[in-house]
Amino acid sequence: MAKKIGILFGMEDTFPWAFIDKVNELGKGEYIAEPVMIDKLEQGADYGYAVIIDRISQDVPFYRAYLKNAAVNGTYVINNPFWWSADEKFFNNALMSKIGIPLPKTVLLPSHERPTNTTETSFRNLKFPHDWEYIFNYIGFPAYMKPHDGGGWRNVYRVESPEDMWAKHAETEQLVMMVQEEIVFEDYYRVYCLGRKYVHIMPYEPRNPHPLRYATTHKTEGKELEKLLKTITDYTLKMNEALGYDFNTVEFAVRDGIPYAIDFCNPAPDADRNSVGEENFQWIVEHAAKLAIEKAKGYKPGKINIEWGTFVTNKL
Repeated sequence: MAKKIGILFGMEDTFPWAFIDKVNELGKGEYIAEPVMIDKLEQGADYGYAVIIDRISQDVPFYRAYLKNAAVNGTYVINNPFWWSADEKFFNNALMSKIGIPLPKTVLLPSHERPTNTTETSFRNLKFPHDWEYIFNYIGFPAYMKPHDGGGWRNVYRVESPEDMWAKHAETEQLVMMVQEEIVFEDYYRVYCLGRKYVHIMPYEPRNPHPLRYATTHKTEGKELEKLLKTITDYTLKMNEALGYDFNTVEFAVRDGIPYAIDFCNPAPDADRNSVGEENFQWIVEHAAKLAIEKAKGYKPGKINIEWGTFVTNKL
């Protein structure tokens, strides 16, 4: 009997269908891909998927619950929905600081507004004022301020001074923000990492409009480029082993030849043909399909078939 591979997705309309076609091509009838269809969700019920690729549950809590139920029944979910629920960007930075990855200096800020249903007494452990002199000297200006658990470049601010930061922080309401040193870079790369073994490095220009961000080239050349790409590959694998993500992107800003990890919590990264370009698109489709089939091979109904990163398994 063929093993089912599902993909759960929302508005994106190029990657999911290409992924389904590629799995069905490579699966030769042994592995069949389809969009996940949900008409009910009964506790503990097994809906028969060997593997599910998750592209949307970060926006739909019902889907996240569905995926956790599927994982209990033995479905290999990419990415692990339990870890994805717990993870966030500031923790990512803290973890990377412990495994030797170069990072921009980063500090977490309390939310500008108190969380709903809290009072002044709820914050008796928080010292007012914060040690702003230390924070500003440590980070420096200009700097970047972003949500500690956000994504998609939402609520990201470039701040020029303490006054500018406070003014923009006032716009963020109950969001918990982190402020980061600006890395003035010579090169910038976005890197796909699948299955913690397949790595695809893409020159990337985050300052360009979205359709042009991948339309750029390396500035580093020759042996220096070869060395840099080897370092980026090694860092990417090490980071995703620690985090446990099977489908992720990592971004590096290169300053003075050193790749600084800027963003590495992207468990549903952009894979749209129209933004990443044809060559990158074909790579991600091919390797995502290959990975899904590899994981489906180990599927046995009822046997827990989900993996964790080395941070959780205490094997850093």
